[in-house]
Amino acid sequence: MSSTQFDVIIIGSGLAGLTLALHLGQHKKIAVICKHQLIDGASDWAQGGIAAVLDSTDSIDEHVADTLTAGAGLCDEATVRHIVSQGHATVQWLIEQGVPFTRDSASESGYHLTKEGGHSHRRIIHADDMTGHAVQTTLEDRVRAHPNIALFERHFAVDLVTRRKLGLSGENRCVGAYILDSVNGTVRAFTSDQVVLASGGAGKVYLYTTNPDTATGDGIAMAWRAGAAIANMEFMQFHPTCLYHPYAKSFLITEAVRGEGGVLRIPETGERFMLAHDERAELAPRDVVARAIDFEMKKRGLDFVHLDITHKGEDFLRAHFPNIFAQCEQFGINIATDPIPVVPAMHFTCGGVVTNWHGATDIPGLYAIGEAAYTGLHGANRLASNSLLECLVMGRACAADIMTQGKTDSAQIPPWDDSRVSDADEEVVIAHNWDELRRFMWNYVGIVRTTKRLERAQHRVKLLTQEIDEYYQHFRISTDLLELRNLVLVADLIIQSALQRKESRGLHFCRDYPEVLAKRVITILKSE
Repeated sequence: MSSTQFDVIIIGSGLAGLTLALHLGQHKKIAVICKHQLIDGASDWAQGGIAAVLDSTDSIDEHVADTLTAGAGLCDEATVRHIVSQGHATVQWLIEQGVPFTRDSASESGYHLTKEGGHSHRRIIHADDMTGHAVQTTLEDRVRAHPNIALFERHFAVDLVTRRKLGLSGENRCVGAYILDSVNGTVRAFTSDQVVLASGGAGKVYLYTTNPDTATGDGIAMAWRAGAAIANMEFMQFHPTCLYHPYAKSFLITEAVRGEGGVLRIPETGERFMLAHDERAELAPRDVVARAIDFEMKKRGLDFVHLDITHKGEDFLRAHFPNIFAQCEQFGINIATDPIPVVPAMHFTCGGVVTNWHGATDIPGLYAIGEAAYTGLHGANRLASNSLLECLVMGRACAADIMTQGKTDSAQIPPWDDSRVSDADEEVVIAHNWDELRRFMWNYVGIVRTTKRLERAQHRVKLLTQEIDEYYQHFRISTDLLELRNLVLVADLIIQSALQRKESRGLHFCRDYPEVLAKRVITILKSE
């Protein structure tokens, strides 16, 4: 579509964004902004599955309890119950859309349910070990065929536009966004009644991550610049088991491998070490397992540890983990006979843009759903496979709330002005700054932190921010520059949040404050 006026603009095309689009499509004119292709995001990479109570041996209370335990006392219990209680209905909706979940005739639900770290029951419904891809491609087909949904692939949201930014009187609200067409380099103003950030997390702020290249914190950064509140950015989840191989590009080994009996061992001796760190061993929550691996690697000078599931046999492994089996085989690892070399890698952003149960932010007309949002579900550490559940529930809830909103007075957004900038003369600056940022975030703001490390990182972020802002003001924008600009802002928010938290809780472990405070405190940041 050539028009840039829509009822709703959805920035992002993961599970949250596509769920929202399909629920709104019968009633609204929708624009889905996607900076690469439609399914090039973290949802498509999700291996494990969706956590939901699907048989009578399990209960909502137990799923809630597991989530609260994993969240280390920082989850909002009412939010947890609200989202968990809708698990069965949202999974049923996906089944109705045609998602090919793995079946099991012996199961009460008719589907194979697996177990992951932190769960007291088998409640993870999955499509082999490529759940995200199965869900995303199913929804993609429906979205592409929908007459009311316009897809803008290879388009990048530059910034949100609010009435305050335009200098207009009256209630401040979000009225649209500037969007860069990455193919021809032009920027257009898109207007709408509502804008929804479904842009995912910020894994690329770290040197090692399981996230795709799209995970650059764009929605969180744009929301902050627009004036929205941001919460709990210190809680960046490191997945314990990422394949260690120079050509693997941070390939994730799903938690379900440990759920099905995989054990962690020291490479030289074969010694199993998790029981020395936690009585739940390999099925402890991710923050515990990641810290244990980090401890053993540093203590023994290791580059990796081993994840061993060879005792399950080739037939079982090929049937349950066909994608992992095939991927590891490409790198010369037969997981039926060889242990898998693994390391922790940044995996999930537990904080984000503060929203209510409908995804609404504190700026009227602006919503956030999925990994870009902070709802209170994940607390200080996300329970495995709760993320796709949150995308589904919040996508549906956001659609329902938007349907209650009336039309707003449209604001005239001025054209993008690049008359006073020139083409960049040294784009190598972007690459150098990107590399520096990700390295010091890994070294200073990683799994284990200290105040001194955080202060060092904050000093470097300030210098980088000055360089990037100057570059942004003088040269024409590119996707690389926009991602770097967003990442350095998100890095600053992570560091600010980490310095405010004077305790060690969940994913935030600081040697200067090793104890857990009795008081439950949410880290809220608000821009001026």
